Amino acid sequence: MLYDVITNEWGEVTYIPTPMGKTFLVSMMVILLYGAVWCARRYALRQTAHKESETEMKKSLLTIKQLTFCSMAVALGTVLSNIKLFHFPTGGSITLFSMLIICLPGYFFGVGAGFLSGLAYGILQLIIDPYVLFPVQLVLDYFLAFGAFGLSGLFANAKAGLAKGYITGILGRYTCTVLSGWIFFGSYAWEGWGALPYSIVYNAIYIFAEAAATLVILSVPAVRNGIGRIKAMALT
Repeated sequence: MLYDVITNEWGEVTYIPTPMGKTFLVSMMVILLYGAVWCARRYALRQTAHKESETEMKKSLLTIKQLTFCSMAVALGTVLSNIKLFHFPTGGSITLFSMLIICLPGYFFGVGAGFLSGLAYGILQLIIDPYVLFPVQLVLDYFLAFGAFGLSGLFANAKAGLAKGYITGILGRYTCTVLSGWIFFGSYAWEGWGALPYSIVYNAIYIFAEAAATLVILSVPAVRNGIGRIKAMALT
C-alpha cells in the first residue's frame, strides 16, 4: 500500500504516504533528478559549443556537476521552505527565498532541467509535508505548481533573464495554486467571498510577498553577479 487514509485535526480525509509509498516517491525523485541532469548536460553542451561526436556526447550526458547543482537546488530549496517568515494555518507561507532557489536549475540549464528539478522538489515536499485531499489536487499543488518553476528557463539567455525567469516561474506556480484553491478549497473562503476571488487573493498574499522581497534582493548587483558566476561555473 502506497498511502494511508487518515482524518486530520480539521476533520478532513487526507492521504499520507506509507513507508513503501515514501520509498516509491524517493525512487521517482532520483529518476527525475537524473532526467534533469540529462537535460542540463545537453543544454550545457549547446551553450559551450563543444565539438563532440555523437558517441562522446552520449557518454557525457550524465555528469556529477549538473547532478550536484540540481540536487543542491532541490535540497537547499527544501531547507529554506521550512524557514517560514509567515504561515497561514490553512496552507501557504512566505519562506526565505526558497522559490528563487528552485527557479535556478531552469535559469542555469533550460526549461527541461528546471521542470524536472521542480517535480523532484514537489515530490520531496510531498514526502516531508503532505496535504492531499484529492488526487488532482496533488497534481496541481505538488507537481504542476513546483514544476512551473522550470519556466524560468525560458529567459535563461535573455537580458535580465534571472528576474524575468523568476517572475514567469512564480506566475506559473500562482496559476496552479489559484486553480487548486478555487476547485478544492472554496469552502475555506472568507465570509461573503466566492471561491475564485478568495483563491486569487489568498494565494497572492504569500506568493507575491515573497516574490517582491526576492526581486528586491535580485536588484542588488552583487547578488546578480554572484548568481551569474555560479551559472558560468555550472555550464563549463
